[in-house]
Amino acid sequence: MMVTGSADYARGNTRQVISRRAATALAAATLCAAGLQGASRQSSDEQLIREARARSNEAIAAHDTAAIARVWMEDVNVVTSTSSQATGRAANQERFARQLANRPDTTYVRRPTAIDVNRAWAVASERGEWTGRWTEPDGALEIGGTYLVQWRKVQGQWLIQAELYVPTRCNGSRYCNERPRVVH
Repeated sequence: MMVTGSADYARGNTRQVISRRAATALAAATLCAAGLQGASRQSSDEQLIREARARSNEAIAAHDTAAIARVWMEDVNVVTSTSSQATGRAANQERFARQLANRPDTTYVRRPTAIDVNRAWAVASERGEWTGRWTEPDGALEIGGTYLVQWRKVQGQWLIQAELYVPTRCNGSRYCNERPRVVH
């Protein structure tokens, strides 16, 4: 027998209606709480990634290549703004050390604009904007653009599996006039 709420009230079945409504409200509250808990876990993972990014930016500012490398997986792949590519933590750490030695005033800052986490796969995407600054023989320059990073959660720690940097602007030096030659 199909009964509507107003018909139940008319028949005096108030307890039955209240019980159904209470059960519906409890089910809705349970679903909302589960959704918020999942969002909280994702927010927690997102916050951990943002903290790792901040540590990476601080390590670059300090020219601490060991600390820079700590956020990378052992087999990290990096494509730089010049399209240079390197695979592996050691190779990328050496590349960074060479750049810092050749351009001692180098700074890079990455600012995440979006982080999406797939908890089931222990993977996350970070998208954002980056800015680099250093001095060339003919003057200071600022270069920047967009970036994409794939993070993997390994033994509870978020590490970078791959980074891609795309330059969309460059100002201040002849360096900016044409893409530097990439030596592979």
